[in-house]
Amino acid sequence: MDKKKTLLISTMVCTGLVLLSSLLLFKMHTENKAAAAVKKPAQLHFQARQSEMGNKGLKTQATLGAIGDILIHDFVYNDAKTQTGYDFKPMFEHIKPILGEPDLLLANQETILGGEAIGISSYPMFNSPQEVGDALIESGIDIVSTANNHSLDKGEKGLKASLDYMDQIGLPHVGTSRSPSEDRTLKIMNKNGIKVAYLSYTYGTNGIPVPKGKDYLVNLIDKSLMKKEIHRAKDAADIVVMSLHWGNEYQLHPTDDQKDLANYLVNEGVDIIFGHHPHVLQPMEWINANDGRKSLVVYSLGNFLSGQISDYKDIGGLATVNVTKYMNENEVKIELSNPDFFPTYVSNKQRKNYRIIPLKEAGKFGLKNADSKYNEIQKHMLGNLH
Repeated sequence: MDKKKTLLISTMVCTGLVLLSSLLLFKMHTENKAAAAVKKPAQLHFQARQSEMGNKGLKTQATLGAIGDILIHDFVYNDAKTQTGYDFKPMFEHIKPILGEPDLLLANQETILGGEAIGISSYPMFNSPQEVGDALIESGIDIVSTANNHSLDKGEKGLKASLDYMDQIGLPHVGTSRSPSEDRTLKIMNKNGIKVAYLSYTYGTNGIPVPKGKDYLVNLIDKSLMKKEIHRAKDAADIVVMSLHWGNEYQLHPTDDQKDLANYLVNEGVDIIFGHHPHVLQPMEWINANDGRKSLVVYSLGNFLSGQISDYKDIGGLATVNVTKYMNENEVKIELSNPDFFPTYVSNKQRKNYRIIPLKEAGKFGLKNADSKYNEIQKHMLGNLH
């Protein structure tokens, strides 16, 4: 009887253990299934969110900017002279925070940076200390245009020496080239997923002939050649920015030729034109292209750093515009908005202590009626945009 009782109890315990094990296994399976169910929808939710974003479209933005001529007269480079070379960085210290605001910033390097090896010189045949390039990088310049009327001031040798140094310090450049292949290579910069192609052209080289068979050295204004390059750039990038050396020196408004060329270039695909050469500021305006685009032209950005004074030649500034790229499954759309201008002034004390400063603060540096001059410049530059 005891044996039967013991066997019965053992059987019941075993059965209970089996049932308990089964329940535990069932619970574990259920929990694992539930956990898997939680993870799976999370992954599907991510995929659905991507799809939803794809249907609605993605958006990215960047601010593009440009400053005017970096024109290094003897007064300027003599002021930058040190015991061991040249230092132009202090000239930018007051304006450096402003130059850091655009995502991509272009400057017009008017004078070649051939350095002391080929002789530093001023007007009319410029050659500047190479340390200018170091100051530009330090100040936030992302790319320089080099096609201008002084590109060949020191011949092919000077042009190449300048570009070699820019490459050495990592300063991108556009407008002059050392070889046909370099000339054919588009200068495209990518910021926030927006590809920006930079082009640069000049009306001439002060009568200095481009060496025969070496047209690649300097990009000269030629509508048919420009048209081809614009279309190539348009195919490779989201937006095309062109630096143009054009217009009449010291004239505050664009010529009819400038306006005609601007309209032609915009209708071929240029989105932004940054003008140089007049050494004074000329207004900004929108141009409506035949294909429905709205492009921005800044006819002249004046001098940003130079030894020229008075009659608006010591007033320059930073032009900016916002670029928005919209993307969906069917198309990519580019929109320009919020063009703006920040005026600057080049101060000096008896041809020393050259400093680029905000025009608003120029009264502290000796400019009379700085506030009224600031208001005048803003109206001059932005008045045509409204």
